[in-house]
Amino acid sequence: MEAKNLAELYDIGTLDWQPVAARLTAGVSQAPGTGGPDRHTWWIATINADGSPHVTGIGALWHRDAIWLETGPSTRKARNLARDPRCTLSVALDEADLVVEGDANLVTEPAVVAEMAELWAGDGWPCRVDESGAALTADFSAPSAGPPPWYVYRVTPRRATVLQTVEPGGATLFDFDAQ
Repeated sequence: MEAKNLAELYDIGTLDWQPVAARLTAGVSQAPGTGGPDRHTWWIATINADGSPHVTGIGALWHRDAIWLETGPSTRKARNLARDPRCTLSVALDEADLVVEGDANLVTEPAVVAEMAELWAGDGWPCRVDESGAALTADFSAPSAGPPPWYVYRVTPRRATVLQTVEPGGATLFDFDAQ
């Protein structure tokens, strides 16, 4: 991974990715009173068929060095990702603002879908694997997810920008594909 300091102008050092990854691993709850102004919200930007951006709030988890999300196949974000997997995800943490660029890959392997269902259930959303074994179902989800089944996507970071919001501050661009 290559790191480029975006805060040299202010004589602030390059940030390290490991504390960011550790913070994401600790969890980014969307429950009220858990961060941000009052909570955390992940946002995903996808590309519409006409090339314009589409941005919507989602629930997401950091797991195994990737961002995981779920959505129904009829949603605009799912249709956009099926046509063009490139996307950008962002979240405001208490410690930093984070923007991650990558490709969203549909995951249908039953063992992985079951693993993610357990993680989301442990985070407060009581989902379960549906009869197909390749998607999720639950008694409820966010309206923006559409009706079940909900499919699981893995976004492996290509690049990430971190803007530290606590002292000493800093801003760094991480290129995960750099040789």
